[in-house]
Amino acid sequence: MILKKATVLIVDDDPDVLTAVKLLLKTETQEIITEKNPENLNWLLQRNQVDLVLLDMNFNSAINTGNEGIYWLRKIKEWKPDVCVIMITAYGDIDLAVRSLKEGANDFVVKPWHNEKLIDTIKDLLDKKEGGGKPTKASAKGDTGTSILGDSEVMEDIFHKVNKIAPTDANILILGENGTGKDLMAKAIHERSLRADKPFIKVDVGALTDSLFESELFGHKKGAYTDAREDRMGRFEEAEGGTLFLDEIGNISLQQQAKLLTVLQNRQVTRLGTNKAVDVNIRLICATNVPLTELANENKFRKDLIYRINTVEINMPPLRKRAEDIVILAKHFAKLYSSKYLKPTMEFEPASLQKLRSYNYPGNVRELQYTIERAVIMADEHILRADDLIFSILETPGESMIDEDNIQLSTLEKNAILRVIEKHNGNITRAAKELGLTRTALYRRLSKYDI
Repeated sequence: MILKKATVLIVDDDPDVLTAVKLLLKTETQEIITEKNPENLNWLLQRNQVDLVLLDMNFNSAINTGNEGIYWLRKIKEWKPDVCVIMITAYGDIDLAVRSLKEGANDFVVKPWHNEKLIDTIKDLLDKKEGGGKPTKASAKGDTGTSILGDSEVMEDIFHKVNKIAPTDANILILGENGTGKDLMAKAIHERSLRADKPFIKVDVGALTDSLFESELFGHKKGAYTDAREDRMGRFEEAEGGTLFLDEIGNISLQQQAKLLTVLQNRQVTRLGTNKAVDVNIRLICATNVPLTELANENKFRKDLIYRINTVEINMPPLRKRAEDIVILAKHFAKLYSSKYLKPTMEFEPASLQKLRSYNYPGNVRELQYTIERAVIMADEHILRADDLIFSILETPGESMIDEDNIQLSTLEKNAILRVIEKHNGNITRAAKELGLTRTALYRRLSKYDI
């Protein structure tokens, strides 16, 4: 539906908000209806052909303190299921706003909003309503830029979620196996945030020893310890105004967790060697390959820190759970590395695409990326054939893969070798090439498994 033909109802008990939105949309829509009292919602919906409702999350009523918006959202969906609803929320109510999406809201905006962004959001929802409500593949890709691709349903859900939370300052915890793209997702969130023009600082905190942890994150003064030859700003201060991405957060010690929690609670850092606290203004994104249920074990990780870093969580799915995206990603990497290595753009023969689809990628997207890069480098033609795609059998399977198939790594390796040798009719040279091994390494494995 064209916005110019739409009727929009705004429900908020703040007259300033009603006035601001009415002035903004006055020339954009056919009709604007404003209402301070949500008790009049049913009457307004019955009397008018409303296409979209802008609904505040909180009202000065005693219905469900802190949940008034959810209550009235349910009522709207009960009375007029087809009406689009955008929730208006403050930063402190981000959790409720995210919950509202599960309750049937189409979107939410955070006060103070950008006028152009609000108009675009309304237009987008009305267009989707007119087209049957399903977002296009192109828009799903566009939600997080070009670095993360996917048309699968699970990725579309993630893109939609990211589109909602990126403009906020909510702390985000990204979960997922190694190689699923957690760092790319963190970068994409930063680029879509209101802090995009500020620094994006990444720290692999899992690799920091206790002695380096404070110095790296909080900084130090000259002479604070033996090798502190000059004043140094920590990563929190470097990220001022921007985003701090703490990777492998699940691997830090309880002592490090306590220090990090103190900084996050106070929003201040104190450099080693000084007692002067410095205020910091950062948006925090964390990532880990440790499952949330395991992370919640207080013998390993503090629950109060989990709550602090996990306003919203994003679960990056393993590639085997988003098989529809394998070919899209493979073609993207082929184009990328063809350009990098000054080769004609590589195409895939049908057999190579089938081979890509049939593999379950224990190393996830990263393994696919390296497989395509190696194939582009080694290929003699502009066509990538099945034999050019060499997967590493040394990639350690994820726990879920072992649990599902109930096999050991040695059994997996032996069976893989047998299949490849049989495929090449006993030709060791060709088998070794496909397995990514030297002939000598393959002979060692043949001896190891008595093949």
